[in-house]
Amino acid sequence: MGKLYETLGASASKEGLHRALSEAGLEEESGYFCQLVDDIAGDPAYYSFVHCDGAGTKSIIAYLLYRETGSVEHFAGLAQDALVMNLDDVYCVGVPQSIILSNIINRNKERFPDSALSILLKSYSRLCDEYEKLGIPIRLGGGETADCGDIVHTVAIDAIVAGRIPRKAAIDTKGILPGDAIVGFSSTGQSTYESVPNSGIGSNGLTLARHALLSKASVSRYPEVGADNEAGWKGPYKVTDYVTALSSTVGAALLSPTRTYAPILSHVFRELGERVHGCVHCSGGGQSKPLRFGRNVRYVKDSLFPVPPLFQLIQDCAQVGWQEMYQVFNMGHRMEIYLPESAVERVIEISHSFGVEAKRIGHVEESPEGNEVKIASPYGEFVYQLSK
Repeated sequence: MGKLYETLGASASKEGLHRALSEAGLEEESGYFCQLVDDIAGDPAYYSFVHCDGAGTKSIIAYLLYRETGSVEHFAGLAQDALVMNLDDVYCVGVPQSIILSNIINRNKERFPDSALSILLKSYSRLCDEYEKLGIPIRLGGGETADCGDIVHTVAIDAIVAGRIPRKAAIDTKGILPGDAIVGFSSTGQSTYESVPNSGIGSNGLTLARHALLSKASVSRYPEVGADNEAGWKGPYKVTDYVTALSSTVGAALLSPTRTYAPILSHVFRELGERVHGCVHCSGGGQSKPLRFGRNVRYVKDSLFPVPPLFQLIQDCAQVGWQEMYQVFNMGHRMEIYLPESAVERVIEISHSFGVEAKRIGHVEESPEGNEVKIASPYGEFVYQLSK
């Protein structure tokens, strides 16, 4: 069976991207999860960073809910998605001294009205205020809003964060060692800093999720959301359909704002310092994400969280192979940390103090032939390797 995600025009492994980076001489050789450069102010005690990410195709879900209900409030959470996808990447290298956020909104003005733009900008401002209170040193800077209806049929929402981080605080994944434990932080439930429970979807795999769950009625009514291709829009639902297993509508579950783990990581890093050997944000690539980090190690994940209801529903509807599911989605935890066994219980205690479930989900082994990820799940054992 071919991979549905690739058939839909997306890639979990991003092999083409990494090949292009290599051919351009831009492949990152350090072990930092996001790129660090010499400090822009010239201070040898600091690194600087600029990082860009976004909400991806999640905006299509918000758009469909807006068209079905008439409420622009459905766009508000996309600010959190775009910001957190950047923020949590950056926090994988340690706690920054400062962060400035710039938002990027490309829209079709006729379909993404000014009232929706206002909601989104207010959300960015509110998030920065809330996150500062949680100890995240972030400020909102300027941004770019482009009306480009010829190439954007609805809206595309991205963000850039820039800042500085002390060199002594930077975490290099080359420090991940055989014998390290892997602790995962749950993507579901409700943290102390969230107002509602989280479905766990984050901002990865929405292309597959959307086509697995939503019916062709969505694209028939609103053709601007995408092509009606043979592989897509195979689901039985509309975004407004309530599903008991989700305790919400399909649209609300898919639009659940991406949780940040920055407050938890800040506490862990401050207390455990150099005992933290690595940190990986399981975003694009799902549970196979660690493949490109560390040296000659095998990540054995043999005690994962139970599969959240939303991912189970996606698999049921699309009949996607479980190996692909674990490579596309976070499947229950979106952040993991590597450190000695003796520190595991303290990390779990810290996470629980923020209302986020955490557990030892596996360990690290030596792998002389190159990095591997090995998943032992109730649905089979899956091994992921980098293409030669």
